[in-house]
Amino acid sequence: MTDIRRILITTVLALVVGSLAAQEKPDTVYTFRFVTDKFYVPFNGNDTELARLEQCVERYRQEILAGNIRVHVDGWCTAGESEADNLAMAKVRSNRVKSELIVRRQLTEACFITRNHSGSGDYVTVRISVPEEEAVARKDEGRQTGQESADTQQPVEEPRETEESRFVAEQIRADSMVVVHPEADVPAETTGTDAEGTSGTDSYTLSLRANLLRWATLTPDLGLEWRITPSWGILVNGSWTSWSWNDKERRYALWEVMPEVRRYMGREKRGYLGAMYKAGGFNYKFSATGKQGDLMGGGICGGYQLRLNKALSLDFNVAVGCLHADYEKYTVLDGVRVRRGTESKNWWGPVNAGVTLVWKIY
Repeated sequence: MTDIRRILITTVLALVVGSLAAQEKPDTVYTFRFVTDKFYVPFNGNDTELARLEQCVERYRQEILAGNIRVHVDGWCTAGESEADNLAMAKVRSNRVKSELIVRRQLTEACFITRNHSGSGDYVTVRISVPEEEAVARKDEGRQTGQESADTQQPVEEPRETEESRFVAEQIRADSMVVVHPEADVPAETTGTDAEGTSGTDSYTLSLRANLLRWATLTPDLGLEWRITPSWGILVNGSWTSWSWNDKERRYALWEVMPEVRRYMGREKRGYLGAMYKAGGFNYKFSATGKQGDLMGGGICGGYQLRLNKALSLDFNVAVGCLHADYEKYTVLDGVRVRRGTESKNWWGPVNAGVTLVWKIY
């Protein structure tokens, strides 16, 4: 009876330990979540995943640096306006995760194989392929341990699943959408130094603007721009001035309000086309006859933003279209304005120009 019990215990323990060891996979996947265009360690278990990943990298660090084990990084994004937008943000995310391993574990870009994908989720996976022979050796070691324990009739501690044996197969989506700032049409697969670049997109949400050309003509000008998305912006500029000289024989007064809608284009979202509208009033008297009235009109605008630093840019822009002005002519006699008739004019051509200093608030 004792022999039969011993044989049964040996068989059961060998099957259990062998089954657990056989479940160990040579590939281990670590998943990192992204939210609001940012990656930060405590969010949704990123700190735990990073700690697990660091332990695995440290265990095989020499093999990874020697090129015997490759670290596969896959970036995913679904929140962009186009496939190119998704690929660009996926590349930024992949580089963000790789930078943690480069800084923390002194890996190099050559250690990684990077692929970026459009669709499926908003996350990055890191996969480390352990050589097959090492996985087989672990399996044999587990079986041998189970056999020895059974032979000595000692209680066998159930093998614990190691951190690097857990396989995260489910594709995890971010809890909230991200604001995408695409860098370029990024290829779906990059390796080595091709994956080193990071996003150069000129992106912001709110900016304060000042048209330097207007200020040069002693016409204070200020405006605000709100980027609804990286590709679309709404802005409003306003100007006002009032000057007189030669005992009020000369006059220069102006006010204008100019709303505008822009569509930013290009790889870094710096060039743009848009539509503008202008309304205001004026009072010019540079000679014997003055003109005072109202104007309104609009047109098509375009330009380019030149980045100076992280906070400042120069916006070179011009608009062409039509302006309509209704005004009256006058002269000044003994300090009294005397009306000399009314006129209306339509102007086709350039209706606005600017070299605007842009300060990115956030």
